[in-house]
This record gives sequence, C-alpha cells and structure tokens, in this order.
Amino acid sequence: MQTQAEKGRAFRALHERSDAFIIPNPWDVGTARLLARLGFEALATTSAGYAFSAGQRDNTVGRDAMLAHVRDIASATNLPVSADLENGFGDDPETVAETIRRAAATGIVGGSIEDSTSRPRDPIYAHALAVERIRAAAEVARSLPFPFTLTARAENYLVGRRDLKDTIKRLQAYQEAGANVLYAPGLTNKDEIAALVRSVDRPVNVIMGLQGVQMTADELSKIGVKRISAGSALSRAALGAFLRAAREMRERGTFTFANEAVSYRDISAMFEP
Repeated sequence: MQTQAEKGRAFRALHERSDAFIIPNPWDVGTARLLARLGFEALATTSAGYAFSAGQRDNTVGRDAMLAHVRDIASATNLPVSADLENGFGDDPETVAETIRRAAATGIVGGSIEDSTSRPRDPIYAHALAVERIRAAAEVARSLPFPFTLTARAENYLVGRRDLKDTIKRLQAYQEAGANVLYAPGLTNKDEIAALVRSVDRPVNVIMGLQGVQMTADELSKIGVKRISAGSALSRAALGAFLRAAREMRERGTFTFANEAVSYRDISAMFEP
C-alpha cells in the first residue's frame, strides 16, 4: 500500500500532465472498488451521491458523518482520493481550516471548498470572506506533512448567477489565496471553459455529466483542462436505472430491466481480492 505522502505526490503529478485525467466519483465503498478495478488513477467523493445513498438531500449531511464516509472511501482502495467538503461545513474561516485539518486525517490527499452558503436568499459568500476561507484552508494544507491538493470552487453558475467575469475574478483570488486547483461547476460551453483556463495559472477541473455540457476528454484537454470529474452523475445514472426498473415492476408487472443488469457472476468477480 502507498503511504499518504506517496498518494499525495502521485495525485499532484496527475495535474501536471499534458492531457486531462478523469477522476470519477464513487458514493460508497463498493463503487470505489469497482472504479479502481476499471483502472482509474484517482477518485473523488461526491457529497450529493453520498447524501442520496443515505436517503438525504445534498448539503444536509453533517461534518462528522461526511468525514466518516470520506475515510471509508479513502481506505477502500490504494488510489489517491480527493473529497468534496462542500463549503467546509461552516461560514467562518476557522471552521473551514478545522475541516481541512480533520479531513486530512482520514487518509485523503485533496479536497474542495466551495463558496456557496447553501442559503437560497444569499447563496454565495461575499468576495472578501470567500477569499479568507480559501486562505485559511490553504494555510492548513501547506502545514501538512504530505502534499494536499486544495481545490477552490466558484459556485456562481450552480446557483443561477451566470456571471463569467465574477466567476473568473473569484477563482483568480482563490489562486492567490493558495488554491492548487480551480473549479467552476456549471460552465456549459467550450468558450466559457477556455476563457477560464486562459485567465488562471492553476490546473482547472471541469465537471461533465451536467445537462447542456457535452464535450469529450480530448476536447477538454485541447483547451487546457487538467482534470475532469463527474460529480453526482454516476450516482444519478445508477439511481435512474433503479427507478426505471422499479417503475417497470410497479406499473407494468414486467422484469425486462434484468436483461441489461450486470450478471451476478461478473459483479462478484470484480470484488475478488
């Protein structure tokens, strides 16, 4: 097994390659092990995917439960893991710093902090506070005895604020505050993504699997993206198949969904030691 320091260095190196790498998002130990078996090089948790698996809405899982989940994912495989740490589970920079400190003790080698408040009437932190929150996270990350890759997220587009200028301004400030990777989920076309990549000096993560975003890994690599995640998309794809199957049984009394299910033998073989 690799040490946390070795995983941290390997994860950082993935961002330095010429082409983008795909970092998929498991939501439990089983899906983490399946993704590792398929040959992916790193994993990222999904707060939404985990919340759905627990029968909850996104952003309703508390810090203790989320860190326990993160620990489970980090220990499930020998791959580097980056965690979705939402907004750091608190408004003030001190809480964000403590979240990074505690998260690092779970075995992960990276994590993201977003500037969303999760409050509908005031959904994004004021610029100055948002920067201080990233600075506090970065100070803890730099103090750790292994490379911890901090991702700063600008959430404007996900809350309906389609303001590319402000999004770029925020990510530039987060870069100066110490973030290692920059991320603006919700950008929906090549021109927006390319403009962001040109405007910053850190690796950029782009999420695929959102409606309206249809680009390949090769296309994203060509415009300078370094990391591609899927967020809750894999979880929602699995839940979509589950719901279609359940509705078929309930509404039609048929079971044709089983024709497309992975075989018992095949899935069991993928979990062999």
